[in-house]
Amino acid sequence: MRSHYCGELSSANIGEQVEICGWVHRRRDHGGVIFLDIRDRSGILQVVFDPDTVESFATADSVRNEFVLLAKGKVRPRPEGSVNADMPTGEIEVLGLKLEILNTSLTPPFQLDEHSEAGEDIRLRYRYLDLRRPEMQGRMRMRASISSNVRQYLESKGYWEIETPTLSRATPEGARDYLVPSRTHPGQFFALPQSPQVYKQLLMMSGMDRYYQIARCYRDEDLRADRQPEFTQIDIEASFVSQQDIMDLTQDMLVGLFQSILDVELGEFPVLSWSDAMRDYGSDRPDLRNPLKLVDIADLMADVEFKVFKGPANDPKGRVVALRAPGGVELSRKDIDGYTEFVGRYGAKGLAYIKVNDLSAGIEGLQSPILKFLPEAVAIEVLARVGAQSGDIVFFGADQVGVVNDSMGALRNELGAVLGLIESGYRPCWVVDWPMFAQNKEGGLGAEHHPFTQPNCSPEALLDDPLAARALAYDVVINGYELGGGSLRIHDQAMQAAVFEALNMGQEAQSKFGFLLDALQYGCPPHGGIALGLDRIVMIMTNTTSIREVIAFPKTQSASCLMMSAPNSVDEQQLRELHIRLRGAGVANEDA
Repeated sequence: MRSHYCGELSSANIGEQVEICGWVHRRRDHGGVIFLDIRDRSGILQVVFDPDTVESFATADSVRNEFVLLAKGKVRPRPEGSVNADMPTGEIEVLGLKLEILNTSLTPPFQLDEHSEAGEDIRLRYRYLDLRRPEMQGRMRMRASISSNVRQYLESKGYWEIETPTLSRATPEGARDYLVPSRTHPGQFFALPQSPQVYKQLLMMSGMDRYYQIARCYRDEDLRADRQPEFTQIDIEASFVSQQDIMDLTQDMLVGLFQSILDVELGEFPVLSWSDAMRDYGSDRPDLRNPLKLVDIADLMADVEFKVFKGPANDPKGRVVALRAPGGVELSRKDIDGYTEFVGRYGAKGLAYIKVNDLSAGIEGLQSPILKFLPEAVAIEVLARVGAQSGDIVFFGADQVGVVNDSMGALRNELGAVLGLIESGYRPCWVVDWPMFAQNKEGGLGAEHHPFTQPNCSPEALLDDPLAARALAYDVVINGYELGGGSLRIHDQAMQAAVFEALNMGQEAQSKFGFLLDALQYGCPPHGGIALGLDRIVMIMTNTTSIREVIAFPKTQSASCLMMSAPNSVDEQQLRELHIRLRGAGVANEDA
């Protein structure tokens, strides 16, 4: 039906007869000459119709935005003075000789160009229209290129693409499972996989050696801008590898990906320990473009009278930090009140500060409500430790470790952006030496990554002091976003049993993972891998702030699909076949 895509034509095609198909992006009538900008996935092309072609001119006069057209004509240079340097096809146009309307269109509910101001709700309701926008088409094209690049790279390294099931059993991996009722096994359920973790380990036990999969995964959890209930990850696993082998492979793949797709050199990947990342940045996914760092000052506050500082300074589970904001002395009281409210969202009870109006004037050059509670020598030592200069403001966080890390880490990011301190470009890093476990709210233990991660100690040492164990795990981070996480896996049955015991899983371990414990007894090789979030990679590489912008048909913040009106109710007969009875308001039949 067409000879070329719109965006493929250039001055090299001048004089050729062409046929193009697409949607009317814009129609303009200039003194009896009609200009149609016709759009397809490759770009936009200007087609001109004049009154000499009577029938086609009349057809062009009747078309409106988003009509679907077939246009035939001759490529020619644009007249002098009308070249559009902002368009890839801006040097040429097509003199239209024939025009056919393939389909008409209602007036779209929002503009499908760069001037669109439609809110996200209406864009998701009419996602099939939103995806026509050149901006969205570009993102989908880049996503396809990234997936292709990853496949080519991994296959060049000897990895096989192997699909794993999407109907499995519920396993504890840190989030709620999406459950699928079984019609043929009344009262029993499949679960959609949170990841292919166990399957890829079983593939290593099967001798597959090097596996990858661009896998769909599902987690029924609260959403954020960079989370979705269904998402895609680049899943990689290999046998007989070290931690460094997987890190080198991942790093090499990402460097090549950014070079190939964006022509960007990623540069060095510094390796940070988890404890150093939390100490300096309050986060296990630090944005290294931001030069601000948290500085511990608990030792300076242990003997002060100010209980807000003294309490956490003398509490083994407490932390007191200072954060210097260069040039922050210009922040108003209203600004500071706003930041106090900001850290309150992370559990902080307040936000103390000192303005450094004139460092050379000593205590007289400082301004703060807390100075009356601090000895002069302590205040001056704090400023020296953080490297404060005249014109700076120093903020303080004092509370339980988790609250201080969350609130001051977030404040660090906020101040870096507001004060214009964030460097351009991409700053990757690795975060390693993770705790094996973390205490949950109930006082028990939870796996920091997942319960199949290899600890750095013996089973006996693990059970003797679980919180001292470190995981052979590694996360790759770019610009404050975790792109992916991985680890060496447990390949010994005794160690896996010890981890389950530390997690107090008891009989649950045998009932849920008996097959894995059995498999580990049949010559399991040492193995490890990593899973990278494809959606998040595309989000970062397209410079967007939400993965909903790089997924063709995403869910909303409430995990619903506005376009399909899903989730939705099902009829009574389906429920009966699945042996399900609904409880609660609004159900059709309590006996279903």
